[in-house]
Order: sequence, then structure tokens, then C-alpha cells
Amino acid sequence: MTVANRRIFVAGHRGMVGAALLRRLRDEPVSVVTASRTEVDLTDRRAVDDFFRAANIDAVIFAAAKVGGIVANDTYPVQFLTDNINMATNCIASAYDHGVSRFLFLGSTCVYPRDCPQPIREESLLSGPLEMTNEAYAIAKIAGVKLCQYYRRQYGANYTSAMPTNLYGPGDNYHPEHSHVLPGLIGRFYQAARRGDRSVTIWGTGKPRREFLHVDDLADGLVHLLDMNGAPDWVNVGTGQDISILEAAKMVADVVGFDGEIVTDPSRPDGTPVKCTDVSRLSATGWTAKIGLADGLRSTFMAYLKESAQGELRAV
Repeated sequence: MTVANRRIFVAGHRGMVGAALLRRLRDEPVSVVTASRTEVDLTDRRAVDDFFRAANIDAVIFAAAKVGGIVANDTYPVQFLTDNINMATNCIASAYDHGVSRFLFLGSTCVYPRDCPQPIREESLLSGPLEMTNEAYAIAKIAGVKLCQYYRRQYGANYTSAMPTNLYGPGDNYHPEHSHVLPGLIGRFYQAARRGDRSVTIWGTGKPRREFLHVDDLADGLVHLLDMNGAPDWVNVGTGQDISILEAAKMVADVVGFDGEIVTDPSRPDGTPVKCTDVSRLSATGWTAKIGLADGLRSTFMAYLKESAQGELRAV
């Protein structure tokens, strides 16, 4: 299958990834189908089934998810597990039942064991214990990945899963406690710079290392995978390069214009010590990320300022 002349359902189109996919698919000769939460509750199997029956969809990019940072995952594990697993299983099953020929499920690198060998290879899935602070979300994503694999094995369905690393970019969530690393840092450092604060405290020791991928690069990678015949069963999507949280904080401080002291707080959880992906499987298909972190942070900060000025900044 190629994406040309297809009806593609982008599930989760109002989220950061979904919005990036809509931007990317504007350049393709396709019909994009979307459905808001009020139009279709993806946790409701009957509603999902009715939607697929009527929509005449050829392909799905499943970017719908309940997401959040360490605090949110640790505080609401029931919701992170049940909402995500129900959305995934409902959409995968209904898509197959109604003849959808291509399904691309968006997982996460949090599905891999906390202490698996670095860089993370796809074969590390289910090889050890998960990071406890996001275990519920990871279990739900693993269920989606495995269900796609099982539909592929049992029925020959052309279903694939993509494991993106830590994402950032336009439309991110800037909640002071529930956001991911980079948007959380952007919001805190920018507000500190505006107030003229002498220091900003970041959670944890600052030593954990993370890999960051701009969401527009992810969208391009997902379209690449959707366009492939014989795409991998599941595949990492990232840059293959990581930096420490403290190094990331210094980059953010420079971008937003904060010149005070950066203080670490070891009483806060660090999460996984190192998380960097092996992207050789995806690179072998001819795709690599293009947006460097420095450029990506600058464009993301400009988007942050624009979203804030227009009253469209997400902080949920």
C-alpha cells in the first residue's frame, strides 16, 4: 500500500502527534478522516464499531492516547491503563472487522524494560521489568503492540507499531506537573526569566539521559512507514542520540533567555536512568530524523509563545 488516494483515519488528531500528522498529510494526495472525542468515544467499543462501519476507511494512524509525565502516570494508573488499553483494542479490532487494510499503532519507548541494554533494540520488548512510574501506560501500549502483532500473525493483517522516543514540538502540554520533560522545562524557565528569578530547580538529579524527537520528524517517519510494503512488525522511531536532563535544561534556559542558576532536586524521582533507542531498523528502510535538538527547541519555543498569546496553550 501507498498513502496516495487513500482515506486515512488519524485517531487523536487534536493531540500533538495528531496535529503534526495533519500538517504532514496536507502534502499527500489523501483524504484524512478525523473524529473528535465528542463524536466518537474511542473507549466505547460499540461507538467505535459504528464509526468504522460508516467511515469507509483504508488506513489508520492510531495516535490517540491518554498521556502525561511522571507525576500524572504515578497518580492515575487506573485511568492510564484502562483508557489506553480500551482505545487501542477497540480500534484495532473494529478496523480489522471492517476491512481496513493498513493500521499503524503508535506505541512508546516506555514499553521497554527499565534497565534494558542501551541503545534500546526492538528485541528488548518484554525482556525485563518496566519502569514503575509509568508501568500502567506502558502495559496498555504493550497490549496494543502485541495485538497488532497477533492480527498480523493470525490473519495476515498489514498492521505495524511505531515506538517513538520522547517527543516535543508545537501543541505540547505545558502543565506544570503533568507535562513531559521539555515542555515542562520550557514553561518553567520562561516564567522564571519573565519574573527575573535567580534560580530554577529541576526535578531529580539531572543525570538521567533522554533522547528527544521533534513531533514533525515523527509525523514524517509515520507516513514513511505507512507508505511501505512489508514494514517492520514494530520499529523504534527516534534520533539515536541522547543528552542528560541537566544538559537539556541548559539548552532550554539558553533558548528562552534564562541566565540564572539551575538547581537539581534529588528528592524528586529520576525515572529511567538512560533511554536511547537503536534506530538501525528504521534507518535501514531509508528514513532518518532531520530536525536537530537546538533548532527544534527554538521553533518549539516560538510555537509556545504564539500558542500562549492566542490563548491556545495546552496545560491539562
